[in-house]
Amino acid sequence: MRYFKFILFSLITLAPALAHSQAVDSVLTLQQCIDIAVRNNLDIKKSEIQLLTSKVDKNQAKENLLPYIGAQVDHGINNGRNLDPSTSNYVDQSLKFANYNLNGQLTLFNGLKNLNEIKQASLAYKAGQMDLQQAKDLVTINTITAYLQVLDNTELLAQVENQVKVSKQQLDRLEVLEKQGANKQPNDYYDLKGTYADNQVNYVNTKATLQTSKLNLLQILNIPYRPGIRFEKIEGANLSAPAQTSEEIYQTALNQLPSVKAAILRRESAEKGVTAAKGGLYPTVSLFGGLNTLYSSTAQINNQSIPYWDQFKNNYNTQVGIRVSIPILNYFQNRNKVALAKIDLLSYKYMEENTRVQLRQNVEQAYLNMANAYERYTTLQEQVKAYAESFRIAEIRFNNGVLNSVEFVLAKNYLDRANLSLINARYDCFIYNKILDYYQGNLSL
Repeated sequence: MRYFKFILFSLITLAPALAHSQAVDSVLTLQQCIDIAVRNNLDIKKSEIQLLTSKVDKNQAKENLLPYIGAQVDHGINNGRNLDPSTSNYVDQSLKFANYNLNGQLTLFNGLKNLNEIKQASLAYKAGQMDLQQAKDLVTINTITAYLQVLDNTELLAQVENQVKVSKQQLDRLEVLEKQGANKQPNDYYDLKGTYADNQVNYVNTKATLQTSKLNLLQILNIPYRPGIRFEKIEGANLSAPAQTSEEIYQTALNQLPSVKAAILRRESAEKGVTAAKGGLYPTVSLFGGLNTLYSSTAQINNQSIPYWDQFKNNYNTQVGIRVSIPILNYFQNRNKVALAKIDLLSYKYMEENTRVQLRQNVEQAYLNMANAYERYTTLQEQVKAYAESFRIAEIRFNNGVLNSVEFVLAKNYLDRANLSLINARYDCFIYNKILDYYQGNLSL
């Protein structure tokens, strides 16, 4: 029984770790990577905390409309010459006293300061929501970009492996001819041997690049690195030139991107901040009221001490009234608050304008990158077709002994470089296309 309990405890303890290891070592899809990145990203967690703070500020602004209610209880001993609170006469003796009061205050008017502070805090909270969405969007686009880079390098490695395979086949054929003494041009063997070594070096370098891109992706996901981790290939990705102009994409982004919405909301919040600060220049009208009672050990009637509870009931009194507080001179604090609020507003206006400028520049750059990548991709497609046919003919001629090794290697290198460039161009189009989708608020997988 004890052994069974130990096994059960071990399984329960190790289950999360085993599950995590299995999840990381299995084939991950793009959607799984995005979910993991959003869940683990510390910038997103920071935005969530800031949003919680903004929510508290918003709630506090609303709760400032509620009346203030407070109570105070004083118990003490006075020695020497004291004012008897029950008779308002001075006595020269030690006495015990107690004061009880309950008071409240409700602001009726303060230049609409409270209402404008509510609007200010509400707009700031909405801006925080946009910041959180922006953080999620950035993590998503970074994950997609890193994921596509891994797929790009994976396909490049497969292409390099094919290059190694072709070189090895030709080298093996020449080795047989060399052993049989049928190789009329010995330099062909060593040329192919050098080409095979070059392909092997390229394979090692490409493999290292693939592992680096995997590491970069896993760091974005904030999970431990696993050399053997694999990622699901994206099928059926359509490539085409941008359907809209750069200006059209920019105008769409202005209405879609959370970063722009957040900048606008913060500027609007700052405007309400100026209005709220101006409210401090107006008089404050408030309703106040209170309940009071007291006790004194010296209180007497007919030379007999009045009991505690009798004093508590007999000394009971109430008050109610309206108070008007007029700010006349308070070191110009209110006017300086207005001045600071206007400076904050100016700062947020500049931030909003800077957001728009940066957005336009980013859209124009992404649009140009996409257009160039697509043009390069279509051109490389034709180049690969031409070099593939050239290499097919060269291989036939080389195998028949009518083409020397230099010309054969040259044809092979042309085709190899074209294939690698085509793979890079295709994934460049994928990446820039996703970036443009992001700017248009259409970040689909």
